[in-house]
Amino acid sequence: MDGRTEFIGENVTISHHSDPSLCGVSGMIVDETRETVVIESNGLKKIVSKRPAKFMFENGEIVGSKIAYRPQDRIKKVKA
Repeated sequence: MDGRTEFIGENVTISHHSDPSLCGVSGMIVDETRETVVIESNGLKKIVSKRPAKFMFENGEIVGSKIAYRPQDRIKKVKA
């Protein structure tokens, strides 16, 4: 998976985070900002900071700091 992909609607697992309580959380991404993703997990929405995290998607793992842009800016930045 590359950084250009739209993440909303994707299933994800947090494989690493500076907050140990978030490690292993999995669910569907329902919203995204420049610095966070909102994951719906077991009926609850969790706001997760991107920068200290690693996210495991079906197609591979992404380091959060590499996707810490607004979605529209990230797509432009990776294409350039």
